[in-house]
Amino acid sequence: MSDEKLTPRNVDFSEWYNQIVLRAELADYAPVRGCMVVRPYGWALWENIQQALDRRFKETGHVNAAFPLFIPMSFLEKEKEHVEGFSPELAVVTIGGGEKLEEPLVVRPTSETIIGHMYSKWIQSYRDLPVLINQWANVVRWELRTRLFLRTLEFYWQEGHTAHATEQEAREETMRMLDVYADFAINEGAVPVIKGVKSEAEKFAGAVQSLSIEAMMGDTRALQSGTSHFLGQNFAKAFDIQFLDENNTLQFCWTTSWGLSTRFIGAIIMTHGDDQGLILPPRLAPIQAVIVPIFKSDPETATVMETVTRLQAELKAAGIRVKVDDRTEVTPGFKFNDWEMRGVPLRIEVGPKDIEKGTVALARRDTPVRDGKPGREGKSFVPQAGLAAAVADLLTDIQKSLLERATAFRDSHIFDPKDYAELTQIVQNGWAYSWWCESAECEVKVKEDTKATTRCMPLDQPGGKGECIYCGKAASQKVYFARAY
Repeated sequence: MSDEKLTPRNVDFSEWYNQIVLRAELADYAPVRGCMVVRPYGWALWENIQQALDRRFKETGHVNAAFPLFIPMSFLEKEKEHVEGFSPELAVVTIGGGEKLEEPLVVRPTSETIIGHMYSKWIQSYRDLPVLINQWANVVRWELRTRLFLRTLEFYWQEGHTAHATEQEAREETMRMLDVYADFAINEGAVPVIKGVKSEAEKFAGAVQSLSIEAMMGDTRALQSGTSHFLGQNFAKAFDIQFLDENNTLQFCWTTSWGLSTRFIGAIIMTHGDDQGLILPPRLAPIQAVIVPIFKSDPETATVMETVTRLQAELKAAGIRVKVDDRTEVTPGFKFNDWEMRGVPLRIEVGPKDIEKGTVALARRDTPVRDGKPGREGKSFVPQAGLAAAVADLLTDIQKSLLERATAFRDSHIFDPKDYAELTQIVQNGWAYSWWCESAECEVKVKEDTKATTRCMPLDQPGGKGECIYCGKAASQKVYFARAY
């Protein structure tokens, strides 16, 4: 880890973000432009995200499967909107085994097409429905501008694909999975999100309706953090996904798809991080507590390490993810800074004086850090007896505190502008919550003038009617305008 201080967030937020990803050893740049290598610490964080989501998927009746990385080009061309939306981002294989392929193969940008093809084989009767499948996979989209975790040529995600007998069931599934994402983001990631409907211009290529969870980052920009799509019968008709209903009549299925990716790691970094580095929510942190032994002489070392080993075992037995930093070549101060950079929620210090008193020092990562030292409110001394329970309580409190802080920050940067001139000012450093007539023309004009896009029309609408913030025409929906990643 470099001893250099991070670029402050208020000086260059983008550079601050890049430095954190590299210095906290979450990821590194790959030799292929726009690709990333996810390092073990970053992958451990992704594994915790996977487990939290996978548990929720299985609780709602979904099962995991795996589909091929290569998709025949003709599959993408079957759904007109889909191929138009994805064609600029496709990576295409034309040679295999030293010979030109009869048909080009697309490296998976998303799997609606190949899964639609398989569903058409597997689904024959209403008794086969619903089909509720998810896959954990990597996908490739040839992005021009890339940033680690947020937008890379290759990234990791889960994509759910379901087929239903009725439109109502498919719409209920679309909403159910949006709720699953929101529950995960809020309760596991401590990232407050807003659920809403995407505009026609912002929806997924080939969907009838797209819904998303939108989060505000530490620089007030928006990040689309997960999406759930009602696909109607578009892909069912393109891939002939039909079934015999209870009246023995042939019907097309209604389908959905939904996904959340490693981009969510970017959301965690930019929602919670500070000028000292990462701050990880305890429920997802690979390491929830790090024990730093402090000693100066050999006799002290043995005594301290004996206590540290015992405390480590107690914490592990209580289900707490704990690590002992027993490095001897660096100072305790270096270790403190190192673990602060990596965002470990809680630091436990054990020295000779602590052993004499039967206590340990606890330092919270989520409290202000001044001159490299936690603020007084962040450091406490607790008895070694019952330490596991005290640590568990503190981790719960840190999780709650991070969510409350992020929610307060977001809410203090959302404004309801009185006119368009005020909107253009607000979106430079916040979100505008405005009436919108839902016309593409007004949406484009706002983007041209301000670089802000419609993020979503929140499901929780105020009701009544208003005037479009841009054109003044009657409007029945409010929308969030914001600059976004």
